[in-house]
Amino acid sequence: MKPCGTTTPFPKNTLITTEVIELQALFEIAQLIGSAHDLTTTLNRVLRVLHDILRMERATLSLIAGEQDRLVIRASYGLSDAEKNRGVYRLNEGITGKIFQSRSPFVVPDIGSEPLFLNKTGSRSIAKEKLSFIGVPVFIAQEVVGVLTVDRLFGLEISFEEDVRFLSVCATLIGQFLQLNRAIARKHEMLREENICLREQLKSRYSHPNIIGQGKVMQEVFRAIEKVAPSLATVLVLGESGTGKELVARAIHQASSRSDRPFVKVNCAALPENLLESELLGHEKGAFTGAHAMKKGRFELADTGTLFLDEVGELPLDLQAKLLRVLQERQFERLGGTKTIKVDVRLVAATNRSLQEAVAQGDFRLDLYYRLNVVPMLLPPLRDRPEDIPLLLDHFLRESNHRNLRKTRMTSEVVSFLSSYDWPGNVRELENLVERLVIMADNDLVRLADLPVFMTAEPERPVRPVPAQIGAAPASGDGGHGARHLQDLERAEVEAALRRHGWVQSRAARELGITRRQMGYRIKKYDLKPS
Repeated sequence: MKPCGTTTPFPKNTLITTEVIELQALFEIAQLIGSAHDLTTTLNRVLRVLHDILRMERATLSLIAGEQDRLVIRASYGLSDAEKNRGVYRLNEGITGKIFQSRSPFVVPDIGSEPLFLNKTGSRSIAKEKLSFIGVPVFIAQEVVGVLTVDRLFGLEISFEEDVRFLSVCATLIGQFLQLNRAIARKHEMLREENICLREQLKSRYSHPNIIGQGKVMQEVFRAIEKVAPSLATVLVLGESGTGKELVARAIHQASSRSDRPFVKVNCAALPENLLESELLGHEKGAFTGAHAMKKGRFELADTGTLFLDEVGELPLDLQAKLLRVLQERQFERLGGTKTIKVDVRLVAATNRSLQEAVAQGDFRLDLYYRLNVVPMLLPPLRDRPEDIPLLLDHFLRESNHRNLRKTRMTSEVVSFLSSYDWPGNVRELENLVERLVIMADNDLVRLADLPVFMTAEPERPVRPVPAQIGAAPASGDGGHGARHLQDLERAEVEAALRRHGWVQSRAARELGITRRQMGYRIKKYDLKPS
């Protein structure tokens, strides 16, 4: 497209008539509309064509705005911003309102002698200029939506009828352009709403409030949350440290009928043993040295709501007995008090220990274990849900970028590498790593070289002895074949482990004591495939 304000020169020997000039102007306008990307910019350029080619002054397009009760200048040429902002008309005000109401063109031969001409923009010196004013309505589907107006200087040998005819054609083109623009806007709005709807569907299908996961194991967790949340049953959330046990507890609370009531949490491993009872049950004034006032315990604060006991396996035995009584009788006495307090608390407990082993070792009461283990819920470690790692990376990357005012991205190689990493610290380790990478990145792109050395180093892991029925016969002597023999042993061991676990790489890797990434490296190295 030509730069704005330029016109195509007429061929030599062309007779320059009014019709030729008008055709040239219509050609320019059609080109502008046909390649338009922005509504206001295009309309302003169309009005400039009227000035540059047809010598029409102060071309103005007024459109309905607000609640269909006024006309405002949407585009213009020859007006300052201040003059444009003053050009606001009621639908029956002045000549612009008359054109809109009558749905017909209107011509003012001399604006100085026309009382209806209001000159609201203040852009015309009526006492000094002899101007004519011409306006035509703009239609969309037989409905008037605006008014197109121009000024004409006296003395031009062009009839008003020709100007009205030409401006009516221009108004038709503008109306069609406005209609197309509205259709595109509606289409974009529909796509936006559809996108929001699809995002909500994906969110409800592949995640729970504050929890991200799309794999089969996490879908089972989401279904368990939906089933147990409406009940009052005690839930025991099991899983390694960093797997999101508190998030699951919150999700159960938020999906329950108690969602508008308190959610109170206690980390049983973070509090000293001598303060834990006071934190859980509260204390009366003077109950012990430093108890200067009565204090409500977490059970009392969580009344009618949910109490989350994290690391419940760390509770001392004497406190386990008191906790059992609270769970059975729903009542207790504050430390140093005699008044019995009744509470209605839904309990969710969590631990990364095996309570069954703790019971066998005498560290945990069997009756309390059964009281807590009403609905057990096992959270998978991150290494068992590698399909969720890219989603988690994207989520934590967006959050960290927002907090740190960065625009950091990760290469596909980094995402692929992190998706196969073992993640001993689970989701918490992943979140902390992303925060570190965003803060420490020298530019906006994280590459493999930016990862911590301990992650990318290939540690040497001992290979277990190969079972006799699988391993190759030992070679006699060496003769340079020792390395080859060791590779044969390793290949046989890896293949045997994969077969025992149905070619599930993560399980076979755990059996061999190597990471999933190392298992993938060996599968590729030895070209192992299920037979």
